[in-house]
Amino acid sequence: MSFVTSLSGLKAAQTDLSVVSNNIANGNSIGFKKSRAAFGDLFASAPTQSTKSVAGQGVRLNGIVQQFTQGSLNSTDRTLDLAVAGDGFFVVKGQPPREAQSYTRNGSFSVNVDREVVDNTGNKVQLLPVNAAGQVTSTANADMFDFVLPQTDPNDPSAVLSNITVADDGAVTATFSNGSQTRLGAIAMASFAAVEGLRPIGDSHWQATGDSGVALLNQAGNGPLGTVRSGTLEAANIDLTEELVALIAAQRNFQANAQAIETANNMTQTIVNLQV
Repeated sequence: MSFVTSLSGLKAAQTDLSVVSNNIANGNSIGFKKSRAAFGDLFASAPTQSTKSVAGQGVRLNGIVQQFTQGSLNSTDRTLDLAVAGDGFFVVKGQPPREAQSYTRNGSFSVNVDREVVDNTGNKVQLLPVNAAGQVTSTANADMFDFVLPQTDPNDPSAVLSNITVADDGAVTATFSNGSQTRLGAIAMASFAAVEGLRPIGDSHWQATGDSGVALLNQAGNGPLGTVRSGTLEAANIDLTEELVALIAAQRNFQANAQAIETANNMTQTIVNLQV
């Protein structure tokens, strides 16, 4: 039994090492959220058996839980570098034919050849419709649309785009060479009832699940969404010192369980030799 117990400890320590190593490896990943491995003890006994004379059977992994704490905000001076100061997520849509919707904290956006604003994986940033004052007029999923930069003023084809600004509430304003301005929309933001239930899909992107609940869409500045910071990117919420300490603890845990297996093996070998 001690072999099985220590083996479960080895597997748990190995998982812990993997989680901490992944955190450290992504220390420079924009919008990355660290994870923690949660463990629970294994215990079983018959109903008529006294639990005072039964040892535990080891440890098991309860789950790897993401920590959605705020990362530090670093200035970049690029208008389309956006960060969220709060709990919200940017909404992005994949390429046809699936056009899968996902959510990200990585606001390193750029413009493709079709003048669409996309993230670093090519997903298109989504906007919500706004009125002349920049206030969202609909938060329905069906009313979201792609963030596309206009080439010219809709009312004056001779006036070209000269500037884009993104306000703290996510409202996007285009300024043209003739001095006119047009509200393009507001950056679509999403929040979730149980954010830890989101499914990570890589590149600091997540998908909604039954555990997280459906995405609640709104404009930045409402509820827990927080505000949008233009010219800023959110760093990974990693404390390298904390992770290195956790790495040392996981390594020692692994070594201790390996030593327990070696001790059990020596005891078993001694008993075998006595029987011979």
